[in-house]
Amino acid sequence: MRFYLDHAASAPLRREAREAWLAASEIVGNASSTHGAGQDARRMLEESREEAAEALGCDPIEVVFTSGGTESINTALRGLWSSRTPGADAIVLPDAEHHATMDTVAALRAEGAEVRPVRVDREARIDASAFAAALPGAAVATALVANNEAGTINDAALLANAAAESDVPLHLDAVAAWGHLPLSFRTLRAQAPAGAGLVAMSVAGHKIGAPVGTGALVVARTARMTPLLHGGGQQRGLRAGTQDVPGAASFAAALVAAEAERESETERLSALRERLIAGICAAVPRAELLGDRTRRLPGNAYVLFPGAVGESLLFLLDMAGVAASTGSACQAGVAEPSHVVMATGRSEQDARSVLRFTLGRTSTDADVDAVLAVIADAYARASR
Repeated sequence: MRFYLDHAASAPLRREAREAWLAASEIVGNASSTHGAGQDARRMLEESREEAAEALGCDPIEVVFTSGGTESINTALRGLWSSRTPGADAIVLPDAEHHATMDTVAALRAEGAEVRPVRVDREARIDASAFAAALPGAAVATALVANNEAGTINDAALLANAAAESDVPLHLDAVAAWGHLPLSFRTLRAQAPAGAGLVAMSVAGHKIGAPVGTGALVVARTARMTPLLHGGGQQRGLRAGTQDVPGAASFAAALVAAEAERESETERLSALRERLIAGICAAVPRAELLGDRTRRLPGNAYVLFPGAVGESLLFLLDMAGVAASTGSACQAGVAEPSHVVMATGRSEQDARSVLRFTLGRTSTDADVDAVLAVIADAYARASR
């Protein structure tokens, strides 16, 4: 029997999302066609956009459907930097961002961008004062709403307000956070000036129970953004190409379902997480929870196991039927220390000795019991 504690990598498909995809797939027609079949597809697409916008707290026209978080992040950062004010070449980049962000910025640096790094503290939280100090004159800024490895929640409103005050466009990566925190694009944007403050926010479908290959980038009406894809003018010209109607329908259904259960699931998962953390620390007294102790994603337990290599622990747990991770799944198969742990000031050895357990909608006490039944033996063996 397998016990799945890697929901942050990819969540099980929701029934609502599956049914929405199947229903939409019965519609034959390109949503850009003018005949009746095409308009049926267009109607379902725009209804899905309206549902997504309601859940995300934005206007329907601001929802740009994408293939997921990586595309959304690339579209936002490349698009905003390419549309920058002449003379503004800097990108404000916190130290512990997701690799989709870090690698995109690295590519832009090779094209002439200046990178202004911003430190994170011991708990992987973005230093808000350092972030604000790095903003003046920048072309674009980016930040995680919640750290995808450590689970620490940043003050998104504070970061958005700082960007608005400095007249800098901000992209928020909400891929790890959406569905777990109360997030409204409209509220976070507040009364920001045109083209500045929060102008883009990334979300991904497979993190909340929609199919892999779905997601969205919320783009403010007033944002100046150069598209990555050309050839049709769909979605305000920001993402050309035939639109995926079943994908949009299933993604919208998952957004609505996730938001409807968010408060109750936050309470339930927080209790499960606390039981998991307490049990691990009792079984392995040297284990240490990383990230903020309380202001963290409800299903996230990011644990340092001193003296044990995370990859070895992961293998031993997998052999016992427990699925976890050593960090972001986007780096799976690459044996390297966690850049998030190192950004907090810890050693490379510590960065190789972490495991991330993430709980989600289908998690139960049995999943926690499975970890606690084997973790002490796995740690002892991995330490040897």
